[in-house]
Amino acid sequence: MITSENIKSYIEGSLPCELVKVEGDDGHHFNAIIVSHEFRGKNKIQQHQLVYKALGDRMKQEIHALSMKTLTPEQWSENNAQS
Repeated sequence: MITSENIKSYIEGSLPCELVKVEGDDGHHFNAIIVSHEFRGKNKIQQHQLVYKALGDRMKQEIHALSMKTLTPEQWSENNAQS
């Protein structure tokens, strides 16, 4: 069974990230926050495609659902400053 930590490692191994947080405890449904400079200049669909590419076939076979919030480092800083 795939774990949150597995997903985090897969993303970090294929996509340069400043931050990756993955939660989910049922082995099928996960929530992720991913902060990467690779997201600059890309829309949300393009950002999510980068994450799907990092996860490869695991998205089709092992991960049933992944809800993700993708942010640039600047967006992450702005969101945390407002919190």
